[in-house]
Amino acid sequence: MPNHADRPNVLWICTDQQRYDTIGALGNPHVHTPHVDRLVAEGVAFSHAFCQTPICTPSRASFLTSKYPSTLHACTNGNDTWAEAAPLVTKLLADSGYDCGLAGKLHLAGAHARIEPRPKDDGYRVFHWSHHPMDDWPDGHAYKEWVTAQGEDLSQLYEHPERIPPELHQTSWCAEMAIEFIGEARTEPWLMSVNTFDPHAPFDPPQEYLDRFDPATLPDPLFRKSDLAAQARLRSIDFQTKSRYPQTFHARQVKAAYYAMIELIDDNVGRMLEALDRTGQRENTIVIFTSDHGEMLGDHGLLLKGCRFYEGLVRVPLIVSWPGNFQEGLVSDALVELMDVAPTLMETCGVPLPARTQGRSLLSILTGASDPHHHRDYVRSEYYHTLNPANLPEYNRRVEGTLRTGGRTESLNPNHHPLADGAYATMIRDRRHKLVVYHGHDTGELFDLESDPGEFENLWDSPDHLDVRFDLMKRSFDALAFAVDIGPEQITYY
Repeated sequence: MPNHADRPNVLWICTDQQRYDTIGALGNPHVHTPHVDRLVAEGVAFSHAFCQTPICTPSRASFLTSKYPSTLHACTNGNDTWAEAAPLVTKLLADSGYDCGLAGKLHLAGAHARIEPRPKDDGYRVFHWSHHPMDDWPDGHAYKEWVTAQGEDLSQLYEHPERIPPELHQTSWCAEMAIEFIGEARTEPWLMSVNTFDPHAPFDPPQEYLDRFDPATLPDPLFRKSDLAAQARLRSIDFQTKSRYPQTFHARQVKAAYYAMIELIDDNVGRMLEALDRTGQRENTIVIFTSDHGEMLGDHGLLLKGCRFYEGLVRVPLIVSWPGNFQEGLVSDALVELMDVAPTLMETCGVPLPARTQGRSLLSILTGASDPHHHRDYVRSEYYHTLNPANLPEYNRRVEGTLRTGGRTESLNPNHHPLADGAYATMIRDRRHKLVVYHGHDTGELFDLESDPGEFENLWDSPDHLDVRFDLMKRSFDALAFAVDIGPEQITYY
């Protein structure tokens, strides 16, 4: 294989709905992730990386364009088409000579019961699209076609997803497509996007992975009885589930299934790293491991996602590794945003940043040229009408499905209620405090993360914290105003 010393290859692995606290080497003793742990040892792990919205489509649009959702506009989980609001980083890299491929999700437009329309030019030469592994798609679903080529019927396999052989799982298929792409003969550098559906609900890993876990040994979610009243106060604001006592939805069993999916992901990370080693490309390939947003996983009595900004939902893994070029074994607690990934790649690969890029390159931290523990004074996340209430009948039908936990099916939420008419909220988080404003509801949340890392004590109405609340609200308002797309000049505020 050729060596492009000045223009590295990029293997960009993005899982779906994976929390930040799910990596063995980063402090979770309950999940076994030796291959992601290898990336931690061979690179830089950002322990405080935050998505720009806690929902798939606007988050992916944001980190692929390095723009906030408020800048991009018209970006919900249900877009008819991608709005072509800004060029994707893959398009910019392809225009500069990169050969780009994708396996799995793109999700810049709605994909319920239809093949997602592709952008006009996403930069991908190879495009193996599979939004999720269930067999509810018309022709054109690449994973389904691959399963058929293996002599199997996906609809029959998915009647009992826990029985699907790991080698036929969608996560394994994503890795297989990546391995094929990695092994192609070419003279130009490449980028491969590997976008698995795991560990997204319905939490249905192969049984042999689930059998690795004893739910009784797993910790309970972050929960206090007071969470029920706190979430009831927010009942008119979008979320996919209501707050309940975690034992009512068997939270430990759900966590076991979630961790089992992460171990399946990890095994396939290992397969892709082995392909890089075998083809002599590891030393010239940047490997990124991240996720689009997190998962509540029972914290505060909630499952799934929506208009909330707890750490488990907005904080995600972010590991960047390029042996011999980037620092190794560094865990940086700098505040970073997923938007920072695209400008990092463009700067590293010698691609000019487009006007109005809002992310900030992490390259100086990766190379040791700057303080590894400071990047931003604060991070932001936004939520604008994002669960698309126009699609609620179909959406609710899907959400009111089941969680599969080791062969047992359970109602996701027997008391599930339709979402409100589209919530609007913003979050700003600095090193100590987090402020959330639920716009139009005259309410919000303020947490002191030093004294209350579990986010139980809402200080929004505390007379002793009025100055903190005002200062954060002003900074958030300023940042939102400066994020407005006003012209061709690059926004450099903060």
